[in-house]
Amino acid sequence: MSKTQAAKPTKGGSSPASKNSSAKGLVRPAPKAKARRAKLVVAKIDAWSVFKVAFLLSVGLGIVTVVAGILLWTTMDLTGIFDDINALLGTILGTEGGGTQIQELVTLGQVASFSTIIAVLNVVLITVAASLGALLYNVCASLVGGIGLTLTDD
Repeated sequence: MSKTQAAKPTKGGSSPASKNSSAKGLVRPAPKAKARRAKLVVAKIDAWSVFKVAFLLSVGLGIVTVVAGILLWTTMDLTGIFDDINALLGTILGTEGGGTQIQELVTLGQVASFSTIIAVLNVVLITVAASLGALLYNVCASLVGGIGLTLTDD
């Protein structure tokens, strides 16, 4: 054989040495690896981390509370629900009611203030409750060993 013939591949595109290894011409897929499992135990929760996360989530909930209160009052005002309530009160109380308007009793400013007070109280209560929950979990985990988790690698 000349040098040019030895460098040329054969018809099948493979070298003569690999003819025996790929007799069928198919490539077999690699065997699928088994999923690994790790058994872990949550033995301790950092109370400071829980405090920070609970504070941020409760601030978000507080913002939602204030916005929802304002939107609810605005929707009730625009759809005429307050007028319907005034008419119902006039029917029930008659002329003795004095013709009070519900919008004079419950203004947008009062609703926003009340929503803000509720939101601030929720921020404090949720943050304290979550931190106490983490501390109580740490005490219980020291007694019984914590919560066992099994993680898999799919």
